[in-house]
Amino acid sequence: MPQDPKSAARPDHLASAQRTLSLEIEGLKALMASLDGPFTAAVEMLGSATGRVIVTGMGKSGHIARKIAATLASTGTPAQFVHPGEASHGDLGMIVNGDAILAISKSGEVSELYSIISHSKRFAIPLVAITQEQGSVLGSAADIALLLPKVEEACPNKLAPTTSTTMQLALGDAIAMALIERKGFSAKDFKVFHPGGKLGAMLSHVREIMETGEAIPLARPETPMSEALVVMSKKSKGCIGLTDESGRLAGMITDGDIRRHSAEGLLSKTAGEIMNRTPVTVSPDMLASEAVNLLNQKKITSLFAVEDGMPVGIVHIHDFLKAGVV
Repeated sequence: MPQDPKSAARPDHLASAQRTLSLEIEGLKALMASLDGPFTAAVEMLGSATGRVIVTGMGKSGHIARKIAATLASTGTPAQFVHPGEASHGDLGMIVNGDAILAISKSGEVSELYSIISHSKRFAIPLVAITQEQGSVLGSAADIALLLPKVEEACPNKLAPTTSTTMQLALGDAIAMALIERKGFSAKDFKVFHPGGKLGAMLSHVREIMETGEAIPLARPETPMSEALVVMSKKSKGCIGLTDESGRLAGMITDGDIRRHSAEGLLSKTAGEIMNRTPVTVSPDMLASEAVNLLNQKKITSLFAVEDGMPVGIVHIHDFLKAGVV
């Protein structure tokens, strides 16, 4: 009798996943070991482009090329994906002098790439290839060929691009990160291209979040605690800053300080008598994410932003929450 399909042994999906990842990890290890002088030369060639880096590829390599172009563009290297199939129907006009081309093809024999290769030669546009085949049309035509190791695809049939596309993507990331370092691209620069969402919030600066002016709870050290408590309650920041005659921050009192001194005749004292003379402060130009880490490390809820010793703002953990930093 035919076996009931429901009773047949099911494939071990976990083992399949582990085998796939193992093969792709081996591919990445082989790729890392293969990097040499051409990689450095490729980074310099792409980084020296006065225009954009044109990234191109067909099929699965095209999907990888789109992601690499997006990563380059978001990290300070102007880049654009050009579909090779559309290139010969007018999109070659997108590739001009000053640009550099990064073309991706495992075999290097994709016919759709030929018009881009010819265009690069006709107008002396630098061409970097990512391929497995040095002797292919693409590999031979490239000014610099970055060769992918010939390793096993993770596909059980050894056909679907898996390990090879993982290596392409990782190599693209490696190029993008090397270009970041070459350009000295900073977190502040990164914020310009990522203004929205969680990442944009994390890359905000304290200056963009802090409250200023009348919102800052301030008093003089000689202020009676009875009055200082009124200011603290009115400003609702859980603290008050004390400034000297020149307006510099001389100390700070928090809710915790009040609790610690509550049994010592608190209302008979001045603010200066119980203030912490070495409060934790931040610069308005500090990244919001760094300020949040500081709050967590010190187990506090508020920070005064100080410039030249002067309190110019205050930021509370709730301000970071509202801004989406945490």
